[in-house]
Amino acid sequence: MTPDAIEPVDDGRADHLVGLRLPDLSLASTAGDTVHLPTYVPGRWVLFLYPRTGVPGQPEPAGWESIPGAKGCTAEACSFRDNLAELRLAGAATVAGLSVQSTAYQLEAARRLHLPYPLLSDSEGRLTAALRLPTFAASGMTLLTRMTLVVDAGIISRVFYPVHPAEGHAEVVRDWLLANPVQAPAG
Repeated sequence: MTPDAIEPVDDGRADHLVGLRLPDLSLASTAGDTVHLPTYVPGRWVLFLYPRTGVPGQPEPAGWESIPGAKGCTAEACSFRDNLAELRLAGAATVAGLSVQSTAYQLEAARRLHLPYPLLSDSEGRLTAALRLPTFAASGMTLLTRMTLVVDAGIISRVFYPVHPAEGHAEVVRDWLLANPVQAPAG
């Protein structure tokens, strides 16, 4: 478990997400392109939302350790990195991370952590507003609350919320994918 991580409680702020279609938005990606969310992957994929990655040597926002679910972004990103092949075998065509940080900021973490998947930037808050995603405030920033979405053909089919602990979360998602394979269309 991430040291000092405080377990969040399910406050119901993500209950409305299952069954929603991803909005007609494109977001900048650390892969150097933009991702059109509804058509990003024709099948099943995983999008994990995280508050923010820090930069080594720079302090965390004031009070960070006392915010339930805030700590653990690096551990979670590494968990998805280390389990990417297993997630794909379990049925996820790909994985992507999402935060409100700028792509330039996210690039530092993507390179430092050797992430084999893109991080998407919602720095303008368009996806956050369109889906009414849960957020919290820290040091004057509005940040996403940690959660993971399983997307099937552009529709959110599963929400993991709250996520705790952050490290090892990819294994929880993998196990769900294995237990809930995509159903082939009838006909």
